[in-house]
Amino acid sequence: MILLGLTGSIGMGKSTTTAMFADLGAMVWNADEAVHALYADGGAAVGPVGEAFTGVVVDGAVNRERLAQALGREETAFQRLEAIVHPLVAKSRREDLARAEAAGTRLAVLDVPLLFETGGDRGVDAVVVVSAPAGLQAERVLARPGMTRERFEAILSRQMPDAEKRRRADFIVETGDGLATARSRVAEIVRTVLSPGWVSPRKPLSQPDEALQ
Repeated sequence: MILLGLTGSIGMGKSTTTAMFADLGAMVWNADEAVHALYADGGAAVGPVGEAFTGVVVDGAVNRERLAQALGREETAFQRLEAIVHPLVAKSRREDLARAEAAGTRLAVLDVPLLFETGGDRGVDAVVVVSAPAGLQAERVLARPGMTRERFEAILSRQMPDAEKRRRADFIVETGDGLATARSRVAEIVRTVLSPGWVSPRKPLSQPDEALQ
């Protein structure tokens, strides 16, 4: 099974692009959705996160607002949270990929917003970067409910610049030129990686699955 890592900064159109891959038969695994499931009532992260950060569990689930407040109270809090959550996310991903491969799935797309930042690009066969002009990106993000310019800029400060992502990409999907153009590019990528004889440009660099967090 071919593993594609898909990434891109906020507002670039990752969700729309992953849906296009799914329409072409790819299994899509979403890192943010995996974390949401771990934080939900009955999720595997609820107990350990609740023990590490007092008061963040409400009605059996991790309350993200309270967790954000707890993370802001000490410098090492985020690292402690990652040490709890990352192994659980990795386990969830391995299980989901194993089920997909057993079912005969030929292509899996891993939607990981911080793929490069966490070194996850070392665990995939190729990386797809979703990109759009900066002005369009800002327009999309600032149209979201509750979003402010300050919050947008804070999010961008934690993400690798789009230009660097593009430089490190194996494939780029431009979402600023319309849905038809993006859909055509996604179809081209799928044909390429599933064609006989295609060789991963990252295979010599690939690390064990644990590189993906």
